[in-house]
Amino acid sequence: MQRVRSVAVEAARAAGEILRSRVDSIREVRHKSAFDLVTDVDVQSEHEVSSRLLAAFPTHTILGEESGTRVGSDPRFRWIVDPLDGTTNYAHGFPFFCVSIALEVDGELALGVAYAPSLDELFVAEAGRGATVNDRPLRVSSVPDLPHALLATGFPYDRSEFPRALKSFEVLSLRSQAVRRAGSAVLDLCYVACGRLDGYWEHIVRPWDLAAGALMVREAGGVVSATDGSAFSVEGGQVLATNGVLHEAMVEALAGL
Repeated sequence: MQRVRSVAVEAARAAGEILRSRVDSIREVRHKSAFDLVTDVDVQSEHEVSSRLLAAFPTHTILGEESGTRVGSDPRFRWIVDPLDGTTNYAHGFPFFCVSIALEVDGELALGVAYAPSLDELFVAEAGRGATVNDRPLRVSSVPDLPHALLATGFPYDRSEFPRALKSFEVLSLRSQAVRRAGSAVLDLCYVACGRLDGYWEHIVRPWDLAAGALMVREAGGVVSATDGSAFSVEGGQVLATNGVLHEAMVEALAGL
């Protein structure tokens, strides 16, 4: 795991440097759907990460947001990569974005790395060994109830799915101190892990948005599940992450939505 961690951290930092250096020189912005953007920087960043991972671990599988799945010969190991989480933010110069890299071993999350170059913050989690930001241990908040909680969520690219997202935003805005919608699922999860946020939920989200951050929350003492409180899966398409104390209250608030 020491070598795995070292390679992943180096890959995240290298990709983060690409993001930092290219933020004012994006050459191409394309639409994957009406509102889902991809830039040439996403592609360059993913190539940097994948090249480094494959050079070190050529038999591993890699699932990347932009290039899909590259199946390796050893099915025990799967890397899950988001080369630029927060592409819309990035394309507009809004400095809330990151590189995310996670490793599954036999279907279980073993390592999560997220690097936010704008703040030079490196989040790392290892299963059973805790989580850190810039080598400082992470711990979720101790906020005990929703009226005092700062929460976050995300909205889907598919506008037909907006009613549910807006309803849950309304419900939890009325029950909590405030709800933020900053545009990076990975960083929302990392912020729950370090206590800047007390909870985060999203109804439609992809594996590369979840893998590294979910492990971060768990290793910082939080709880991660589906929005209805059932077992979490990176393939499950939804997430609820909290400091643990708030989890039942948020499951109840989201019930039926």
